[in-house]
Amino acid sequence: MIALVALTLPNLIGIEKIVVFLIMLSILIVLHEGGHFLVARLNRVRVNDFAVGMGPTLLKWTSPRSGTNYRLNLFPIGGYCAMQGEDGKTSEAEQQRDFRGEGSYAPDNFQAKTPLRRLAIVVAGPIANFILALALFFGAAVLFGVPSDEAAPQIAGLQDNMPAKLAGMQVGDTIVRVNDTAIANGDMLVKLIHGSAGKRLHIVFERDGVQHAVDLTAVPRKDPSGSGKIVGLTGFIPRAVFKPVGPIAAIPIAWTAFTSGIEQQLGGIIALVSHPAANAGQLHGIVGIAQVAGQVQDFGWAPYISLAAAISISLGIFNLLPVPALDGGRAAFIVVEMLRGRPVDPEKEAYVHLGGFAVLIALILMVSYRDIARIISGQGAF
Repeated sequence: MIALVALTLPNLIGIEKIVVFLIMLSILIVLHEGGHFLVARLNRVRVNDFAVGMGPTLLKWTSPRSGTNYRLNLFPIGGYCAMQGEDGKTSEAEQQRDFRGEGSYAPDNFQAKTPLRRLAIVVAGPIANFILALALFFGAAVLFGVPSDEAAPQIAGLQDNMPAKLAGMQVGDTIVRVNDTAIANGDMLVKLIHGSAGKRLHIVFERDGVQHAVDLTAVPRKDPSGSGKIVGLTGFIPRAVFKPVGPIAAIPIAWTAFTSGIEQQLGGIIALVSHPAANAGQLHGIVGIAQVAGQVQDFGWAPYISLAAAISISLGIFNLLPVPALDGGRAAFIVVEMLRGRPVDPEKEAYVHLGGFAVLIALILMVSYRDIARIISGQGAF
């Protein structure tokens, strides 16, 4: 199945789109690790390695001042920040016990810091993701714009089992004429189709510089805007027109997008926990997200950067969940240590980490398997 996906996914969204997605995801992960790195250094914790990418090291530079090895690794996916005192053992408490049992005091060791300082370092990664998301929303608004009330006569999306898709129209097609009417803009196009409920339409569209024509009937449906009127629909979404805004105006726009993103994702988590059977189908693994990202690229840089911001929010929230093997799980044990005045018993913490890690891996595999199955069957990831 993995081999089939390796062949199928590039055919669905293109190799170049996969590369752009991996670069985007790597930037989000590296900046997450950069949050850990920055706060660790501010608290005088030695960072042994800070890497961009995974796998074998291609380039390495060691800072003569801090001793940190900065690495560029072979596979450009993600990265990591390895601090002194993080030895890869199963529990925070075990590392604390080993550090204290060594009988020597190393002030630059992560385990030598107070629980509050360790907590700050652990949650710095997710917080970096939140800051990055806010910056991305701001940058997208200033550089590429926000959706306006206008629309372009170009197809940005297609609905299944509707006339436009059934007639062979595709995302990116530009509609130039409907019947005998030349189309000047998307608003004119929408108005004309909405007023043609049940009528036959002769549509001329352009694709890759070549004009094509189809005949289809506008399906009578209730107005999607909620007016209650019966309008004609062919099942395509016109491309939004984005208009740049100034830096001052972009601040509330970015903040609203950021807070709305957090509310929606927290609401999704609550819905999943409270009604797992009804909402599990909305989950996407890395494969499904890659396909969605590839489709969003067709809409332009503004929505793609906004998608990157939404993924950054997801990374931040996901890593703050009190799940063992995540930042939130480590933070939870540090908080318990602060309340108890001493670390949790290492064996008990190890059992919790092991169980939580197993559940996490099972969830990732389950979601990825469903994404792969849908792509192979041609259903897509939406």
